[in-house]
Amino acid sequence: MKKILFLHGLESKPGGAKPTFLERNGYEVVQPPLDKSEFEGSVNIAQRYYDETKPDIVVGSSRGGAIAMAIKSTVKKVLIAPAWRKYGVLHNSVDENDVVLHAKEDAVVPYADSVELLHHTSVLLHEVGTDHRMCDEETLSTLLDFIKGDGTPMIII
Repeated sequence: MKKILFLHGLESKPGGAKPTFLERNGYEVVQPPLDKSEFEGSVNIAQRYYDETKPDIVVGSSRGGAIAMAIKSTVKKVLIAPAWRKYGVLHNSVDENDVVLHAKEDAVVPYADSVELLHHTSVLLHEVGTDHRMCDEETLSTLLDFIKGDGTPMIII
């Protein structure tokens, strides 16, 4: 069974729709409570959980995506509407094994930020979803496909 380190967004908390969906699909999901008030503190918490739990994959949603980019990791990352620009995270922490899932209609984290990430890295970008929450059935199914390794990127430039 794959172990997933799930890093939630700013207004989310452990036990949300996406990690619960992953658990229902047979994954062990580690969900650390992240500090809403301090980004670096959240990065430190995530790094500690990563080092201690040794996950097979890291999934980060919005602010959690930026945190996933900020930790030192060697496993595949699935970044859901990552807010890397807002938190000043350098984009050199992603590679061709990583994928970004993002809705063009996202009104919280601009889709253009993910396109820029694509242009500066070898990350894969898949446009999916209807809004920032990214909890619709198609998005959850796509998330599961990329975790399984069955996803096909749809790169939009």
